[in-house]
Amino acid sequence: MKLVIVESPTKAKTIKNFLGKDFKVLSSYGHIRDLPKSTFGIDIENDFEPKYVIPTKARKNLNLLKKEAEKANEIILATDPDREGEAISWHLIEALKLKDYKRVVFHEITKTAIQNAIKNPLKLNENLSDAQQARRILDRIVGYKLSPFLWKKVARRLSAGRVQSVAVRLICEREEEIKNFKPEKYFTISAVFKDFESLLTKINNKKLDKLAIKTNKQAEEIIKNLKNAEYIVQKIEKKEIKRHPQAPFKTSSLQQEANKKFRFSSKMTMRLAQNLYEKGYITYHRTDSLNVSSEALNKAEKVIKEKFGNSYYTKRIFKTKGRAEEAHEAIRPTFQTNLKLDAKQKKLYDLIYNRFLASQMSSAIFDSKKVEIKADNYTFEASGSTLKFDGFLKVYEMKFKENKLPKLQEKQILKLKKLKKEDHSTMPKARYNEASLIKKLEEYEIGRPSTYATIISTIQTRNYVEKNEDRRFAPTEIGQIVNNTLKENFENIVDYKFTAEMEKKLDNIGEGKENWREVIKNFYFPFNENLERKYKEVKTQKPEPEITDKICPKCQKPLAIKMSRFGKFLACTGFPKCKYAESLKKDLGITCPQCGIGKITEKRTKKGKIFYACTKWPDCDFALWDKPTKELCKKCGSLMVEKGKKTVCSNKDCS
Repeated sequence: MKLVIVESPTKAKTIKNFLGKDFKVLSSYGHIRDLPKSTFGIDIENDFEPKYVIPTKARKNLNLLKKEAEKANEIILATDPDREGEAISWHLIEALKLKDYKRVVFHEITKTAIQNAIKNPLKLNENLSDAQQARRILDRIVGYKLSPFLWKKVARRLSAGRVQSVAVRLICEREEEIKNFKPEKYFTISAVFKDFESLLTKINNKKLDKLAIKTNKQAEEIIKNLKNAEYIVQKIEKKEIKRHPQAPFKTSSLQQEANKKFRFSSKMTMRLAQNLYEKGYITYHRTDSLNVSSEALNKAEKVIKEKFGNSYYTKRIFKTKGRAEEAHEAIRPTFQTNLKLDAKQKKLYDLIYNRFLASQMSSAIFDSKKVEIKADNYTFEASGSTLKFDGFLKVYEMKFKENKLPKLQEKQILKLKKLKKEDHSTMPKARYNEASLIKKLEEYEIGRPSTYATIISTIQTRNYVEKNEDRRFAPTEIGQIVNNTLKENFENIVDYKFTAEMEKKLDNIGEGKENWREVIKNFYFPFNENLERKYKEVKTQKPEPEITDKICPKCQKPLAIKMSRFGKFLACTGFPKCKYAESLKKDLGITCPQCGIGKITEKRTKKGKIFYACTKWPDCDFALWDKPTKELCKKCGSLMVEKGKKTVCSNKDCS
């Protein structure tokens, strides 16, 4: 019997369909070893040797794998083709004490790919597993050493993360930009002409200065001069504009596009993509590469020509920037049939399929026209375009606006109907949403695409940032305090260049160019020396408790405003004898439907997840995960709640 070990049960099930009776496919259910939760787990004096343990949840499965490994005459490790997958295989070798094994690598779970991989086994790439180990140890050092500093100086139960802290800094700095932004007023002047009312022209402010018309007086003066001016068509420029298709997806671009088109979080996108990959429907979804196999290119050519005709096909090879592994492919469909997908999986699969197909299609062609109209010392401009050939837009939807200009001739004199003046104000940069934050992280080379979903999820769970109604990130009060503390005292930890440089060092370890222990050593000793110094130098950042006129309902002592990882809250001054505490969040103005006395207020679980509960807890245990509105269900009388864009009944038994 040949034993194949993968990391996921779904992946195991798919692979099993492609192998014969001689093979048994089992799952490790992810990592079977990790650093301990309760201790540091790194022996500094012994050259940073990690002390791995078997997590409780993995022990039963590990025993099963050991029994099956003893029976097998051949063991094949088929974990994912990246650092994480290589590390899982390495931990399996160590935990199962494997001396003889085969490592197989594939980038799509199809019959051909699996059988080819089995025929061409490899040995473990220890450089890649070392790179993952180095990342894990670096993150443990920062988290385990720096978090207690924040507990002592800021608030209990705070956490610091090597890459997450940099993401928080980005969001805090954008918030500061918005706060300090001073809007500038400016005016635009447009002309409407008799017989050509569809021709909307504006004075070209760019040629004057972007904000040239800054005052109402200035705008009125220009209008006065232009009222009796002669309007002559000075120039008509016609040309063909091509819009080229984008490359097939890599991890970061998939996360950004799914967020823009479907409002999928990066975490959801990665979960759905993982499922599609494990079912064999797409290639490996954690990739920086834009490389595509010749077989896939041939398949795309065949599909495009059969469906749309030869004029729609253009072979394209996209080059990968940076340090991506060219052995990997871009994210593309495997062209399987009879797909079994739920609604969200289908949305993401169709997006991947159409983007890949579009990448091998002809450019869209637009007829473009630009008109310049001279009046006095000013030039009015109008531009328009119409779609001539849809090309890749046939399959991949992208925003464009058609605007057909009327027929005009050069030197033609136009009759003015009216001049319009509009006032505007400059706007600050928008807060980051998931797509723009991922784009900025990628631009700064902070983290890697496979880590973006975790970064974004973690900074929200820790309550350092929160999403507003526009699904954009704003820092919380505690997030800003932590960010300022780290910036002032541990500049390297939140420095963009330093963090990007560390990512390059991890890449170098993966390529065998640097030794992982040396990289850790060069980071640890300066970091630890600075940490010990800061414990002595930095005064506590905790605000002094602010005594209020509210009285504790349990012991009748005054309540005080204190700071926690979730921001400010009310707590009894009799602590620790009395542990009464309540949220400072305003109640939602909704009476509890269960007890009829308390009010519904926003609360958080220990892990930071928001829920809504009665202020009379624990006497009343009414609670909801979704935010309630003040409306009641017309059918059953239960509270209505916000569910995405919809408002639905909170009663699950109500239709």
